[in-house]
Amino acid sequence: MVRFLSLVHRAWTAAYNPGSGGHSMYYAVKRGRKAGVYRTWNECRAQVDRFPAARFKKFATEEEAWTFVRNSVNPDDSEGQKNGLVQEPQVKANKRLREPLEEDEYENTEPCVKYVKQNTESIPSVSKDTFSYMGDFVVVYTDGCCCSNGRRKARAGIGVYWGPGHPLNLSTRLPGRQTNQRAEIHAACKAIEQAKAQNINKLVLYTDSMFTINGITSWVQNWKKNGWRTSIGKDVINKDDFVQLEKLTQDMDIQWMHIPGHSGFRGNEEADRLAREGAKQSEN
Repeated sequence: MVRFLSLVHRAWTAAYNPGSGGHSMYYAVKRGRKAGVYRTWNECRAQVDRFPAARFKKFATEEEAWTFVRNSVNPDDSEGQKNGLVQEPQVKANKRLREPLEEDEYENTEPCVKYVKQNTESIPSVSKDTFSYMGDFVVVYTDGCCCSNGRRKARAGIGVYWGPGHPLNLSTRLPGRQTNQRAEIHAACKAIEQAKAQNINKLVLYTDSMFTINGITSWVQNWKKNGWRTSIGKDVINKDDFVQLEKLTQDMDIQWMHIPGHSGFRGNEEADRLAREGAKQSEN
């Protein structure tokens, strides 16, 4: 009976929604200003644009979209179970937005060989000469890694993933100081450089680095006002890296999207694989 009613509802929607033709897409917002299912990209974008750690995805059916939204329920959150939604704990959110005292607070000391879970989600398939779009924004995934991070023989690599078999997919060694955070920042830099070379000025850039996202969207402005010093008066370790990143973002409309690392998201896993391969290369 439930499935029957669902089919009736979808048929009614297709028949009475002007211009839908029964083939319109549904945009599911799992984490944003207001979680839910939206019929247009503009409505979806209003909920996720510059929202920290936003999560959203496009579906062909309303049923699939709502399943994606409701899967965000936190078992320990009774209110979340009741509404089928969940909000990020405030303590965790505050920690993410806090300016780092030292770079190594965020440094990843994992080896380059990492456990990768089975894919649970996939990005839209694209041919070798096309891009994946969300609305009129091109989608790209970036990642950085560093073997023996913080040690004398550290090796860092960057990965940029545009889609399966895409000619712009990039795997290369990070030049200069070898750290995980520099690799994350420069992976984003490389993706933006590639986008500009293709005359792309609208990007949805997925990264698992909150350090990069918070740095470019929040901390940089305060650092510049303070003469590139932190709130406790120390020099910003990654000043040159963020100067380069900020310069590249000029004249670009970029949606910075956080994606959990090593959680089975294909785009992130592919970017991670490319970064690890890049760390094995020799420095140019």
